[in-house]
Amino acid sequence: MDQRLIRNFSIIAHIDHGKSTLADALLAETGALTAREEKAQFLDNMELERERGITIKAQTVCLKYKADDGKTYQINLIDTPGHVDFSYEVSRSLAACEGAILVVDAGQGVEAQTLANVYLAIDNNLEVIPVLNKIDLPSADPEGVTKQIEDTIGLDCTGIIKASAKERIGIREILEAIIRRVPPPRGSPADPLRALIFDSWFDSYQGVVVLVRLKEGTLRKGDRVKFMATDRDYEVLRIGKYSPFPDWIEEMGPGEVGFIIC
Repeated sequence: MDQRLIRNFSIIAHIDHGKSTLADALLAETGALTAREEKAQFLDNMELERERGITIKAQTVCLKYKADDGKTYQINLIDTPGHVDFSYEVSRSLAACEGAILVVDAGQGVEAQTLANVYLAIDNNLEVIPVLNKIDLPSADPEGVTKQIEDTIGLDCTGIIKASAKERIGIREILEAIIRRVPPPRGSPADPLRALIFDSWFDSYQGVVVLVRLKEGTLRKGDRVKFMATDRDYEVLRIGKYSPFPDWIEEMGPGEVGFIIC
């Protein structure tokens, strides 16, 4: 995959500002889901997440998007929790990205977790794209909240994107802003392999599934990899991507995000 056509980004927001709904809208806009497959909070697949309406675990999805410049890009969305109790998951996910969409409720404005998450993004040197969500609500105050973002966070909000994830307003503008503003990943496929693990879980059928972002080198099925934290070697049995359902692939290059099973 040509690295110039890859974009890795995350969505950060205070709880209930519409982050998971925006993720659903991006999946629908890029054609990743058919109308039949769509359901609210698609990426929140733990029962507890859907029941409480919050994101707990980081999830990834690889989207194909044909931009206005005629090129087809691979956009890797790393969905993060917005709740204050899961800031560790947020920080790990942001380390795998080059950009972040900051979602702010146009009615409620900047809140505590908005600040905490955006400072994490700035600490990771991410390109932050501010988005005003829920502009369709009667209580929305786009001008007031835009000024609040500029005054409180210090972000330049010239050309801030006004959107409604629920009503599918401004979704294409968000995708175009990702292509235009988020830098492509760096790293050489010929270098020794280096990858960041940002989440893992146990699957009763396949064993441990590890979410990775490749920094350098190329990862192929059958390679032996060393986990630096435990100093142990494993053979890579399977490599895949969520798009949003698992797709099995033979190899991954620098900048790509996927999962491995060892």
